[in-house]
Amino acid sequence: MEKSLQFPERVTICEVAPRDGFQSISEFIPTANKVKVIRALAQTGISSLEISSFVHPRAIPQLKDAEEVVRTVIDELESVDVRALVPNLRGTERAVGAGVKKVKTMLSATDSHSLSNANATVADAQQKQTPIFDYAAANNIEVMGSISVAFGCPFEGVVPVERLVEIVGRYDSMGVREISLADTTGMAHPKQVYDTLAVLQEVFPHIAYSMHFHNTRGMALANTLAALEQGVTLYDSSIAGLGGCPYAPGATGNVATEDLAHMLTEMGIATGTNLNRLIEVAKEVRDLISVPGDSYMLKAGPSSCLHEDAPSGQEKVEE
Repeated sequence: MEKSLQFPERVTICEVAPRDGFQSISEFIPTANKVKVIRALAQTGISSLEISSFVHPRAIPQLKDAEEVVRTVIDELESVDVRALVPNLRGTERAVGAGVKKVKTMLSATDSHSLSNANATVADAQQKQTPIFDYAAANNIEVMGSISVAFGCPFEGVVPVERLVEIVGRYDSMGVREISLADTTGMAHPKQVYDTLAVLQEVFPHIAYSMHFHNTRGMALANTLAALEQGVTLYDSSIAGLGGCPYAPGATGNVATEDLAHMLTEMGIATGTNLNRLIEVAKEVRDLISVPGDSYMLKAGPSSCLHEDAPSGQEKVEE
């Protein structure tokens, strides 16, 4: 009997450049340019968008204009599932005040990264999230969880799946039903991703997992394939491959949205996005923010783009 790989028929891509991508840029991006990028992304068919992070401006000065950005565009994004990253109750209040209806919490998989990122151990940091959930429940706000360095930590190495089970278990007890698993510094490999998801989905089958792959070591698309084989349908990506955590040594960009969309399209998996428009926006972002851009689509274009001048087959004559 002929065997074939089994993949979901459709996936959702969440564009995270306005948060993860912008925070990695050292020179401040004018608010108007951020708004311009978000508006352009909204015209690509993207159905989910991580619009900003409501951290303290001293922690990430690049996103100090989060409220202004959100208030400027939020009414234009009715067809897009908009979310924002929040570190604490104050950040949640700021996000909701600006018009955000869905927030994502911040949490690390290891104590070393948590102490670097949140100045608290993982257990303590997760316990401190309780006010966020209480506030969200009282204000009809959706909360999703996240786990940074979920597959590998630059300080502690490979993260045991048992630790993820423990963290997801605490999220589960808080009522979370969607969790982002982030390969923050690109340390994961496909077998690890496949095996980890097998365990988590067996223990917590009612939770939806969102994959957040960075392409630090060129593994992001391969890891995406492993997650697809496990039936995962939620994926983060960043236009032009922007991104990087300022509190993780060696962190680089996310998998490029245009590369992810291209691979899925070639595999016959629907995303609802317009690939040609994504490539156009990637070029616009590259020029607007003055970054080189890191994607295969920017370098080579889609595989469906053929050369007009095909070889004639005539024998070459050496002079």
